[in-house]
Amino acid sequence: MTRPPMPAHRPDRVPLWRHLAMFRRDILSTQPARLYRAKMAEVKLPFLHSVMVNTPDLVRLVLQERPRDFPKSERVREGLRLLLGNSVFVTNGPVWERQRRMIDPAFEGGRLRETFPAMWDAAQASAARLQGGETEIEEAMSHAAADVIFRTLFSLPIEDATAAEVYQTFRAHQRSAPILNLAALIPLPRWLPRFFPRATRETAAHIRELITQMVARRAREIADGTAPDDLATKIMTTRDPVTGERFTREEMVDQVAIFFLAGHETSASALAWTLYLLATHPDWQARLAQEAQALRPCIESGSAPDFGLLKRFPLIRDTFRESLRLYPPVPMLVRETLQPEEFRGRNLGRGAQVVVSLWHMGRHEAVWDAPHEFRPERWQEAATKACARDAFLPFSSGPRVCTGAGFAMAEAVLILARLLCDWEFTAIEGREPVPMAHMTVRARDGIWLRLSARTVSPQESPDI
Repeated sequence: MTRPPMPAHRPDRVPLWRHLAMFRRDILSTQPARLYRAKMAEVKLPFLHSVMVNTPDLVRLVLQERPRDFPKSERVREGLRLLLGNSVFVTNGPVWERQRRMIDPAFEGGRLRETFPAMWDAAQASAARLQGGETEIEEAMSHAAADVIFRTLFSLPIEDATAAEVYQTFRAHQRSAPILNLAALIPLPRWLPRFFPRATRETAAHIRELITQMVARRAREIADGTAPDDLATKIMTTRDPVTGERFTREEMVDQVAIFFLAGHETSASALAWTLYLLATHPDWQARLAQEAQALRPCIESGSAPDFGLLKRFPLIRDTFRESLRLYPPVPMLVRETLQPEEFRGRNLGRGAQVVVSLWHMGRHEAVWDAPHEFRPERWQEAATKACARDAFLPFSSGPRVCTGAGFAMAEAVLILARLLCDWEFTAIEGREPVPMAHMTVRARDGIWLRLSARTVSPQESPDI
């Protein structure tokens, strides 16, 4: 079995200028290997004091027990505000609480079941778009995940002209957006301009313009009584139970921007790494392909599966969990202190940065058995439940846990099952991907796999 690839790690001590230069290229390779076993790490500079908390007790303290004392870092917001504005991903306090009160109902109860047919249509389209031969699977999964978002949010397939333009512009924005800017390192006054690259400013503005058009069109449909009953309609018509207000148009643009980023970019990352892990573990892939044949009757009849069919894919779900553990799409969460704190004998002043590294917690050598190995069967073991409670945080934890976590899991399991019905994925010798973190954990030069049509044997036919 092939060990999953890891980034190169820097030496424990490097000059500051080299550290910053490395950080601009990639977050992961900037970290020393000792963090996989460290309890805490500290960086103390004249303009930045940061600690990475690497023990379950400190992670619980920050994310679950006292989350209001550790709000989202304003420094992180500096690199995202061009695109995300004042969205729920970056806000804190009463503003964030109001936003969550209005967003959460769209993902509660039976809403996931109601969006399932749109997910299925996107999964079908994704399987049909793939072709045999060498394929850059990250791009293919980005296309698939964006399709899911547009179908469930605005009832539009990715082939819709506006949806396609948003998708393509976002890919250009990813390539241009810097991972580090001056304001993320040194607190700057609000009035001082932030010098983003021109391409970053232009792509962010264009994406927001396109989303504004979609939101305006949906507002007219709601007023006319012709709006489809999808996530956008649900969110735009939900009133804050405290104030009775709805989102303004500008606020809704902010939220759609983060839904697209969080719901498309993160899912694409996780799906691509999962397929790579299956390509390098062909025996396990064969087991999952057999499990996926439960979809075969729906494929042949052209009818959408029932939501309950997801229960028939336990191995696929466990495999996706294992992929999230090894390659969490969002590698680190950054909070800041509102008051002086003491962590493990170290004093933190107000405004210190507190980093919860999902990447390191998912691979921590004091928590997990064989932490760097791909072992999806571990999720059937009782001992893994304790590990997962302490260190499996791909959707964050506490009050700020991702509201779309259930949505993301259902989407991923369905897409993986659908693709495995039709396609066999094989690793290409000499093209091992190198993980790096920009907006999410991606591969430096993409993830290239060889695809071939899967032949279904009589033994793999589902028992129906």
